[in-house]
Amino acid sequence: MRLLENKTDEEEYTKFLENHERCNFQQSLEWARVKTSWKREVILAEDENKKIIGSLMVWVRKIPIFGNIMYSARGPICDIHDMEVLQQLTEGAKELAKKYNAIVLRIEPDIKSDDEDFKNIMLQLGFSIKDDAKNFREEIQPRYVFRLDTKGKTEDEIFKAFHQKTRYNVRLATKKGVTIKEGNKEDLKDFHKIMVTTGIRDGFITRPLEYFEKMYDELGPEHMKVLLAYYEGKPIAGVIPIMY
Repeated sequence: MRLLENKTDEEEYTKFLENHERCNFQQSLEWARVKTSWKREVILAEDENKKIIGSLMVWVRKIPIFGNIMYSARGPICDIHDMEVLQQLTEGAKELAKKYNAIVLRIEPDIKSDDEDFKNIMLQLGFSIKDDAKNFREEIQPRYVFRLDTKGKTEDEIFKAFHQKTRYNVRLATKKGVTIKEGNKEDLKDFHKIMVTTGIRDGFITRPLEYFEKMYDELGPEHMKVLLAYYEGKPIAGVIPIMY
């Protein structure tokens, strides 16, 4: 086990992420540069040849009165059923906790909710599992995310898999003149206006425009796109896909 320390480590780490099936952009160095209010550390698990076989990006932040906390979003990146790798990463986290005098490490990994094998390993390593969150305020990341596997499928095949009513609505919007365009950093202003309006209507907190611009600076245009829907020349909806 070792910590990421220099440019060579960063290049090796980025390559490891890009080639790992469990890669998540929230464990990337690009995303760490967006989260400037946190101190970033990366724990690397190695095999006998010093090759990276697992990683855990940890963010450290000082909380008034209580002290430092450590948090990892969508990590670790590894074979999540490999006890040895997870033990290396846990030992690294313990070293960081001593270094920063942290009171807690919280991780919100990207796993299936019914993965009891992973849960059992984490319990053996000393983690506690919180399965009783009642609402979004008790978590940082969404408890559940939904995925559509598009690998190896054509646009037509994906569209045909939609619900009949969804296909109808897409065709109707197209018929009525709704168009989709890929934008750039400048178009984030329109996206943000729509986001704020939606947040007020639906009662969720939104980020400032500068946050999305920072995201684009670090992730776009290779890893981040800005897609906007227009009707009669006016933006009416938007989405930010992140590919990593």
